[in-house]
Amino acid sequence: MPIPPDVTGDEVDKDVRQELQSLPKTLAEDVAKNLVMVARLIDEDPEGAYGYSRVALRLASRVAAVREAAGFAAYANQKYSEALAEFRAARRMTGNVDLWPVMADCERGLGRPEKALDMAGAPDVHKLDKAGQVEMRLVAAGARRDMGQLDAAIVTLQSPELASNSVQPWTARLRYAYADALLAAGREGEARDWFAKAVEADRDGSTDASDRLAELDGVEFVDALDEDEDAGEGESQDAQDDEDVSTEDDDNGDDSDNGNGNGDGDGNGDDKDDDKD
Repeated sequence: MPIPPDVTGDEVDKDVRQELQSLPKTLAEDVAKNLVMVARLIDEDPEGAYGYSRVALRLASRVAAVREAAGFAAYANQKYSEALAEFRAARRMTGNVDLWPVMADCERGLGRPEKALDMAGAPDVHKLDKAGQVEMRLVAAGARRDMGQLDAAIVTLQSPELASNSVQPWTARLRYAYADALLAAGREGEARDWFAKAVEADRDGSTDASDRLAELDGVEFVDALDEDEDAGEGESQDAQDDEDVSTEDDDNGDDSDNGNGNGDGDGNGDDKDDDKD
């Protein structure tokens, strides 16, 4: 797949660069460029990211960073079985537990919420950092909802991290998930409060909490561009209608002139002929 000229491969982080040092220099550069493309495209063009991940995987399948990138690209494309296999491979290579929450979420994607819950209670969870533990809590709550256990999902999300007033990278998503669970359980007033709190924490727009809040408040947003287009179409239609009316008037005027001329001439001529007879 083509690599844009502005991508050099130097954009990969230090840890990945260190892993790639086990490869020949030219190969390492090619793999790095493909990994950069995966990271660049994964949010806006998951299919494109997946394509680049497959190239990297073909070039260096024994590099943990490559297996991890391939896993995330597959995950972004909802290829959960493939993603899980890649994450497992990366974990075997590194012994790192960081991928545990996303592996559990793959189990959810495969329709196995019970397995995801088992993973949420595994000893490996205690080895996760705070962000990882919050992520695991989100996955576990999602699994509870998959199983129709709304009240249990709400309880699962209740935690010191949820109650904290400090804003961390995970705060907006945690508050959003809690608000969404409350709303699903019919607790609309509480849900509105937590969507508002999610908006306060969502500094980079990672959720649609503001839209959900507006929806609960009965606020409707109108796209200004659509309004302009509608107005333009209305003006064009009015102008067309005026033009049609003007044309119709002109046609009527012509018919009137022709009718009077022919009628008067023929009528008068006929009358004169009758008088002569």
